Amino acid sequence: MNSLIASNPTVRTTHSVGEEVIRLEDVTVVYRAPSERFNTFKEFAIRWIQGKIRHNTFLALQDVNLTIHKGEVFGIVGQNGAGKSTLLKLIARVLRPTMGRVWVNGRVAPLLELGAGFHPELSGRENVFLNGAMLGFSREEMSKKIDGILEFSELGSFIEAPVRTYSSGMWARLGFAIATDTAPEILILDEILSVGDEAFQRKCQARIQSFRDNGTTILVVSHHMQVIKEMCQRAVWLHHGRVNMVDTPENVIHAYTDEQNR
Repeated sequence: MNSLIASNPTVRTTHSVGEEVIRLEDVTVVYRAPSERFNTFKEFAIRWIQGKIRHNTFLALQDVNLTIHKGEVFGIVGQNGAGKSTLLKLIARVLRPTMGRVWVNGRVAPLLELGAGFHPELSGRENVFLNGAMLGFSREEMSKKIDGILEFSELGSFIEAPVRTYSSGMWARLGFAIATDTAPEILILDEILSVGDEAFQRKCQARIQSFRDNGTTILVVSHHMQVIKEMCQRAVWLHHGRVNMVDTPENVIHAYTDEQNR
């Protein structure tokens, strides 16, 4: 298995679990989409004005109640479409619930898709400042950070080249270096456990381990059950948008895999 912890399995963090930092209360998320496709915006606008657009609704999450504590490493498992990404977007504050309440106490670093905010025509250096602004940092603050980001990413002179010329590994390296330059209070890892070559993976592993040791709350989504088992203290199993189970990783994985094998 190719993951940050595969070559160096670690004992789960023993950092004491503290106060609540994430709480979801009766959270429901409903997506609405037009039931038909439109070839042009003009066609859509005319049908909208006429009141003839019909929508399909999709229940992404339903009546979710969940509490996560400071310093906890918390796993999230479930099939594709179970609501995992929607849950992470709520916690990352990029999505609001249709119903219910989401409470988050702390600065969140969401590694949902490394480099998702990069502009392909800008250089790596320019994208550092662009991503920094998206994360809420001023240009002056990013000027102080950039040397450390460049050193960690190991991109060398490529930092001056447009990121459209980067390989996927280089793209991910820069994204990871920016997102994790400052230790967040809450770190979200969505299948981001394999970045670059083996040597760089070890650097990423060490950085994540340092966050764990310093009490960062970490949410981990992975289809690799061994990752969840080795990293997490608790886990949730999402099934068709509902919380099916919250328990130890071992118990959740056993129930989840048993269901998948039926």
